[in-house]
Amino acid sequence: MAIVVENLTYVYDQGTPFQTTALEDISLTIEKGEFIGLIGHTGSGKSTLIQHFNGLIKPSSGKIIINGLDISGEKVKLSELRKKVGLVFQYPEYQLFEETVYKDIAFGPSNLGLDDSEIQRRVIYAMDLVNLDYDEFKEKSPFELSGGQKRRVAIAGVLAMEPEVIILDEPTAGLDPRGRDEILQQIKRLHDEHRVTVILVSHSMEDISRLANRIIVMHQGRIEMSGSKEEVFSHGDRLEAIGLGLPEILYLVKALRERGVPIDQGVINFEGVEKTLINLLGGSR
Repeated sequence: MAIVVENLTYVYDQGTPFQTTALEDISLTIEKGEFIGLIGHTGSGKSTLIQHFNGLIKPSSGKIIINGLDISGEKVKLSELRKKVGLVFQYPEYQLFEETVYKDIAFGPSNLGLDDSEIQRRVIYAMDLVNLDYDEFKEKSPFELSGGQKRRVAIAGVLAMEPEVIILDEPTAGLDPRGRDEILQQIKRLHDEHRVTVILVSHSMEDISRLANRIIVMHQGRIEMSGSKEEVFSHGDRLEAIGLGLPEILYLVKALRERGVPIDQGVINFEGVEKTLINLLGGSR
């Protein structure tokens, strides 16, 4: 499922004294199966952009085309679109409300008119994706779980709709390191094993550098740059100028290069740096 954005502009409170342009002339394409990292300083337009992808808001001008269908048209069935494009907001566990984990995850599929066996299959499938044991957790109250487990239940509720695209807005916000790592591992598994298109909004350059195949950088409602991790992170000064930065490991790489250590420009993560240094030292791990 490809997403094509053509000359998208979005204006809040249009025609009032509070009118604000949140997005201006955005054009981009996201191909099926990509893992996109969407980054930008607070207020850059990231959240406004992703809300267009499943029709929560409509453009002031321009088009959003998904699988060849212009979803900004007047007669589009957004309910059909939202089965295919899942959106997970920050702190999705605040939207949990059912008395059991099973019922919460089953809520979306139940509204599709599916029979009980298909609903159960989807709940089991979604719980497996987020690494929650079905028999152990299905009858538990979601409100008795840890923060990371609640987050996984909320994400499973979206995955039970079996979307082709999943968009996650700061999915690890507020979690402890263990919960954060668990969520990121499940997102990576979702992409790698099921080829779901993933759009990850994050302020963590480390997470983006580990997970994303391509990065889109936003600044003041526009796309500042777009490209592979290597391309984007090669513009450290430019990223810092717009309030972002580099993964911490790249500051170490920069310091080592300045001291004459021959580290290739394509090395952008811890594993790559570790391997390079071991090879340079002529040793083995």
